[in-house]
Amino acid sequence: MIRVAIIGTGGIAHAHMEAYLTLKERCQVVALVDIIPGKARRFMEEFGLSCDTYEDHLDILPRQDIDLVDVCTPPFVHAQISINALRSGKNVVCEKPMAASLEECDEMLKARDESGKKLSIIAQNRFRKPIRDLKALLDSGIAGPVRHAQIDSFWWRAHNYYDLWWRGTWEKEGGGCTLNHAVHHIDMLGWMMGLPNRVTSVLANTAHDNAEVEDLSVSVMEYPGALATVTASVVHHGEDQKLVFQCEKARIAAPYDVFASIAQPNAFPLKTPDKDFEKKVDDFLAALPPLRYEHHTGQLDNVLTAIETGGPVAITGEAGRRTIELITAIYKAGSARQPVELPLQKDDPFYTVEGIRKNVPHFYEKNAYVMEQSGTLTFGGDFGEKEKK
Repeated sequence: MIRVAIIGTGGIAHAHMEAYLTLKERCQVVALVDIIPGKARRFMEEFGLSCDTYEDHLDILPRQDIDLVDVCTPPFVHAQISINALRSGKNVVCEKPMAASLEECDEMLKARDESGKKLSIIAQNRFRKPIRDLKALLDSGIAGPVRHAQIDSFWWRAHNYYDLWWRGTWEKEGGGCTLNHAVHHIDMLGWMMGLPNRVTSVLANTAHDNAEVEDLSVSVMEYPGALATVTASVVHHGEDQKLVFQCEKARIAAPYDVFASIAQPNAFPLKTPDKDFEKKVDDFLAALPPLRYEHHTGQLDNVLTAIETGGPVAITGEAGRRTIELITAIYKAGSARQPVELPLQKDDPFYTVEGIRKNVPHFYEKNAYVMEQSGTLTFGGDFGEKEKK
């Protein structure tokens, strides 16, 4: 039985807790931590748990009966809590984004290596069937090399979203929609295509004058032989999120979409798609193994299995760092208004938290601070999953 401590009992911790309850034959939550007095206890009562509650994560570090620390806090303390937990001999799973800077990512990786413990960064969309299928199609080469990737990380958040105490500042949130919303889609892009050679970006705050950070960014990423366009937003009604890859032989996308053009003698396409190609793709996807668990449950199942067997985690600290490097490049390019070459070096001003804060734009000043907000979390686009049910 793997014993778990959850640090931070806000909205995202509920998704983690639901996963642990699904996997309850293999794990038990034995400790909850939240800096807001009484919040951890309310979480415990909500889920009918019997465990210890704390207001400081340092209090759980001496405990020898905790195998896994699950970090569900605001981003600005992800690194320090993870490092402390690893150095105390505990495995760690950390919510996205991994950290507020590449320097912090590297410190987390160093603590992992020195401790010999597991470190996994949450990227639960990789455990969704439409995304798994898209990755498998790209890797198979059926559609040929990618020519253009269109990544639409479209979200919508009302004005008071940034009233919550830790949101809307570079110090505590670490960034805006690019870091905390598009992190999902940028992770998927990095997973499918790796790091680009160069990034160009524009940052803006168009609708949230109670936040220092951006609520919209548009970026172009240059790969050998391909371009990717990435839009990060919390101003898009309907949250129509998608990943579209225009490849040599066909368009493939999530939500699921395949279209292969047939050329006329004059090189113009017929209006009807290549049905033989579509069948080839359908047959390929039908042969893929089913996913036992999806979303957070899928990833936490993988983390538990890695601890049980001593095997690797599916989503490593290096994968989390790659996502932060892409996001940091967007912030540097958007702040300096010039292209940025990758990889970023340790002497780059944007390598550190301090350097980022010194160089990024402050669109507005944060003018509201509430400690809690009611309501449930929604997780954006369903990538066509609802249509299939």
